Amino acid sequence: MKTDTDNQVNPNAASNTAQTIDPVCGMKVEPSKATVEIGYEGRKFFFCSENCRNKFKNNPDKYTKVVSKTSEQKKEKSKGRTEGSNKYIYTCPMHPEIVKKGPGTCPKCGMALEPKTATDQEENNDELTSMSRRLKVGLALTVPVFILAMGRHIPGNPIASLLPGYWQNRVELVLASGVVLWCGLPFFQRGWTSIVTLNLNMFTLISMGVGVSYIYSVIATVMPGIFPESFRDESGQVGVYFEASAVITTLVLMGQVLELRARQKTSGAIKALLKLSPKTAKIIMENGQEKTVPLENIQKGDRLRVRPGEKVPVDGIILEGQSSIDESMVTGESLPVQKKEGRHVIGGTVNGKGGFVMRAERVGSETMLSRIVQMVGEAQRSRAPIQRLADKVSGYFVPAVVGTAVVTFILWSIFGPKPAIAYAIVNAVAVLIIACPCALGLATPMSVMVGVGRGAGEGVLIKNAESLEIMEKVNTLVVDKTGTLTEGKPKMVSVVTAEGWNENEFIRIAASAEMSSEHPLAEAVVAGAEQRGLKIAAGKNFKSETGKGITGETDGHRITVGNRKHIEESCVDVDIFHDRALELEKEGQTVIFVAVDGNAAGLIGVTDPIKDSTHEAIKLLRNNGIRIVMLTGDSKPTAEAVAGKLGLDEIEAQVMPDRKADVVKRLQTEGKIVAMAGDGVNDAPALAQANVGIAMGSGTDVAMESAGITLVKGDLRGIARARLLSRGTMKNIRQNLFFALIYNTLGIPIAAGILYPFFGVLLSPIIAAAAMSFSSVSVVGNALRLKNIKL
Repeated sequence: MKTDTDNQVNPNAASNTAQTIDPVCGMKVEPSKATVEIGYEGRKFFFCSENCRNKFKNNPDKYTKVVSKTSEQKKEKSKGRTEGSNKYIYTCPMHPEIVKKGPGTCPKCGMALEPKTATDQEENNDELTSMSRRLKVGLALTVPVFILAMGRHIPGNPIASLLPGYWQNRVELVLASGVVLWCGLPFFQRGWTSIVTLNLNMFTLISMGVGVSYIYSVIATVMPGIFPESFRDESGQVGVYFEASAVITTLVLMGQVLELRARQKTSGAIKALLKLSPKTAKIIMENGQEKTVPLENIQKGDRLRVRPGEKVPVDGIILEGQSSIDESMVTGESLPVQKKEGRHVIGGTVNGKGGFVMRAERVGSETMLSRIVQMVGEAQRSRAPIQRLADKVSGYFVPAVVGTAVVTFILWSIFGPKPAIAYAIVNAVAVLIIACPCALGLATPMSVMVGVGRGAGEGVLIKNAESLEIMEKVNTLVVDKTGTLTEGKPKMVSVVTAEGWNENEFIRIAASAEMSSEHPLAEAVVAGAEQRGLKIAAGKNFKSETGKGITGETDGHRITVGNRKHIEESCVDVDIFHDRALELEKEGQTVIFVAVDGNAAGLIGVTDPIKDSTHEAIKLLRNNGIRIVMLTGDSKPTAEAVAGKLGLDEIEAQVMPDRKADVVKRLQTEGKIVAMAGDGVNDAPALAQANVGIAMGSGTDVAMESAGITLVKGDLRGIARARLLSRGTMKNIRQNLFFALIYNTLGIPIAAGILYPFFGVLLSPIIAAAAMSFSSVSVVGNALRLKNIKL
């Protein structure tokens, strides 16, 4: 009996005469021409070379799974092609909670939905295509309507001599009907949906305004006799407003087209990141041959060749060779970074003039580039706290506008000049048209979208909009010393032994005990022993106490290694080393005490070099008015020595890992807005407790998950960039909200005719439509300015 899996692997069946896939390297192979094949579990697999066959033979299960997975991916791609645009999940930029398969419109605001996940492919924007087509037709029909209408205001009305008023109205009716009923159809559909669902929005107002002016004009043209005297002008004619309905529709369409084009640019950051990743990679086979394979076929552990000028395919480690790599597109670092054997490289970065061989460490969705894209996409869809103001105002906005239009109509129909009803209709329509809740709703999400993308280009990854908003308010920065201020790669620099101990034997014993520990200080001791060529023995009964040290057995001796507190708790007297330990600590060294069989054997001094960029970063942050608190598990003298080198005034020394969050909490109770920067697993609770957690991209995944901001470069200067980005984005949002609110605050009363009693000025619905369209476009345009903000 065949199973689903059998069907999925059928591309490699012998009966298949088409090209199949080599399950090892991913190359296409024609079964009829293949000279190397093998049978496994009733199926035949074909290979491009003897080497691939041998690799498959040694571990067939590994590669049959790969074939199944590849087949499933092809099946999904084929399915995606048949489904067309439904392949993607769409969401609303103003209401991210709205999620739908395929394109459409938001049921709350009526805006066109956008793909939730951006791709590096240029997609057809059906909404933009449709609106553009309607705009072209609308312009062609509206121009003659406008000319006919304006002819009435030309002295002598020359058009009337060519086309009498009776026929002129009918020509306008035909032309305007095409504009309103076809070009403006989406507005009426969205307006009706908004009323049925009680989600009143800008399309509610547009459809009401255009609909009222159009229907009134149709009736005035077809049945003018039914109108009373109050509807007629001095010449006894009933006025029509086809030009208003047509021009308003066309202007709104123009605004929609401009807005949709501008909104496309806001996803440019993600598209640029996606395009960084190459499509293929050069894999080195076991026989030394090189083959170009699709990037999705690369697996962890594969050896890859990267030639000069090529992009690094995936995250990994250099095995052979050296080069300079341009990482600016991922980290924001403008200068190329020198890389040699053992150094990590990031997928998507550009290799310089040197070539190298690397081992793939992270592939697919695990690469730094993929994680950045995912994080940026999620952040762009998140909502900032300041948006609650816009949401609250929008909730009352449309009903208030409709009420204002009704009051305007009543007042003008009672107190307006002749024809009073005509004035009432025109001004009520102007009120409905000029109001634009869309501009208010777009004010925050557009700025967040562009700002988050801009940060990603500088190596500052924002996890959510809330972190972006709070960052500008931060006045206290808590910084973990190791790996944040320092390189996180301690080196053994001092050794002090008790009488009777040989220095090399002392180091060998200490390193043998530390072999089982993953702590950076332990690694420094082991590395120091290896540099001296010492033979390190395996320890037994290893036990670690977080933040203190370790105990274990080596060569039949009980070894205790750790800080002074740990040694003293083990009932070991280390007073003979007190003075020397204090001297080393004052030099900024971290002192590790070592005891053998309950007796003090000596101490080791380890130092962690301060990052080259730390001094500049500290200066930038302090100039920004940020109070910096250094957090460390080191002794107070060691902490003071490091703080003295950096010019820091405040330290928290001998802080156990589980107490870091308490320090952050204490500062918060003092009224401080606290950001915490760290890179280790033990920093995660403090990162989560802080108002804004900042993880070093060079640190652990746990730290990055707990933080609201991640610095890809692991450079503290990124915090200053993040603060500038936060300030710039929030300033941009406030500008958008201000202009949207002031626009409506001033525009609605003017449209209602408040200036008429004083200056005889009325706002034409046409001008109102132009202003309304401009308001939305201006909000998006202002947000796009963030692309050029200096960080």
